[in-house]
Amino acid sequence: MIFTACMADDNNTDKPSLVKNSSSSIGFCGFLGMVAHLVSIVFCGIIIYHAWPGSSLFSWHPTLMCVSFAFLMAEAILFFSPESTLLPKAMRKTKVKYHWINMVTAIACAVAGLVIIFINKNIHGKSHFTSWHGILGLITVIYSCLQSTGGTLLLYPKVVSGMVKLADLKLYHATSGLLLFTLACTTLILGLYSNWFVSQVSDTVWYISFLCPGLIGLVVMNQVTTAYLPKAFKKPSQQI
Repeated sequence: MIFTACMADDNNTDKPSLVKNSSSSIGFCGFLGMVAHLVSIVFCGIIIYHAWPGSSLFSWHPTLMCVSFAFLMAEAILFFSPESTLLPKAMRKTKVKYHWINMVTAIACAVAGLVIIFINKNIHGKSHFTSWHGILGLITVIYSCLQSTGGTLLLYPKVVSGMVKLADLKLYHATSGLLLFTLACTTLILGLYSNWFVSQVSDTVWYISFLCPGLIGLVVMNQVTTAYLPKAFKKPSQQI
């Protein structure tokens, strides 16, 4: 696994080999992270090209959803990547600012996409939330709103300082965010099975599209677990 490859083995006595392996592992993680940026753009490009926003009311649903989850939310998380952030020289405070701006914009796009598909189905007399894509999509949008509420507490930690430690709050927010992004990627993949998308693309484009959310999800999973999983097993006195 990438996660284990990026972790150092304290019991290894072969120091030169350890440094070499660690450097190459970090380089590979960084490479995958940079690829994730490109994949995010490619995926959104494919969806937007075939939806052609403005051609119909429905066209805005896939457009807004892919921009929300595959681009804005993914980039919001990758801002904190030590290997592949687009803000390598920025202070953490600046990254936090861009993170919440991206997340607020992503949620606004997701809510708009949900409202649009709801209205579109009403116009055409179709039932709501009858597929796994629709059900998980609704859950993901609601979860996004709840997650943003939890994230707001990190901007004002004094509000809950007497109930939970800041380090624990960061851990909960990160792990909850990972679950949210996993749901988002799953919803995007299920959307690729829709009659609309299958009828629009060739088999090759479909498989490329299928791989994109999976790759982005793996990069985000590696980033979050590498940064927070070791802290989860530390004693409270050792957490920063």
